[in-house]
Amino acid sequence: MYSERPAQLRGAALWQVTAGSPGPAGAMQGRSGPTDDGPTASSASADPMPLAAHEATPTLAATGSASASESASAELVLPDACMDIVWTGGRLVVAGPDTRAHSVEMRAGEVAAGLRLAPGTAPALLGVVAHELRDQRVPLDEVWSARVSRGVAEAVERAAPGGPGAVATAIEGVVLALSPRQQGVSGQMMLTMSARGAEVSEIARETGWSERQLRRHSHELFGYGLATLRRVLRLQAAVRLAGTETSLAAVAGGAGYSDQAHLARDVRALTGTTPTALFAGRMAAG
Repeated sequence: MYSERPAQLRGAALWQVTAGSPGPAGAMQGRSGPTDDGPTASSASADPMPLAAHEATPTLAATGSASASESASAELVLPDACMDIVWTGGRLVVAGPDTRAHSVEMRAGEVAAGLRLAPGTAPALLGVVAHELRDQRVPLDEVWSARVSRGVAEAVERAAPGGPGAVATAIEGVVLALSPRQQGVSGQMMLTMSARGAEVSEIARETGWSERQLRRHSHELFGYGLATLRRVLRLQAAVRLAGTETSLAAVAGGAGYSDQAHLARDVRALTGTTPTALFAGRMAAG
């Protein structure tokens, strides 16, 4: 089952997934996929700003919990330019930005909970550039300091008897205390302009960066270059439109693809399947 509710963080929503039904899920499997040429992955750690409660910021996307039903299930999770902090199997893990869809398997009785971080916001919170976590699942204590990781683990342990929803809320509370007070204006501009299909040269003019600087900042904030970011955001737009449009041509046009063939190529590259298969059961009735 999939459901949402508002969270403490502005612009956030709690998601809940039950095994056997579609919806967002925080998987732990390692994976790989195509990216722009750029920095390669490596391990890193940093101590984020000290715990100190302050006003919620608009930099975080959603918190959520997932609980499996009696039967196991597998879902296709699409790249969305987000990063996640996930609790599963008694472990806390950071899920880096995806460049390709991957299948998430939930065993019978398995539970998970976590926080989805909005595109470009995780590096400031975690103290690590996004490309170092691209297509990876890394233990939280390898990213954050032992002190902060231990604080999250203790909060999760206290909340665990209340179920995955309580765990998700506990993780949210810690991240709310750690989250930066302001979102980077240039990063938000990169995201907004990429979502509407702006070219790199146009974004460079607006941000005041050279194209080389822009590329570096894109890898640091989002985990990959702006070409991949555009493709990922366009795919997400297509998924949203599939619920309201009655034809693939309309989805392609509304999401910013040049034509239906362009949609098909991108969907195949990012998900390994076809638009017809991906949107099966989603398209509005004609």
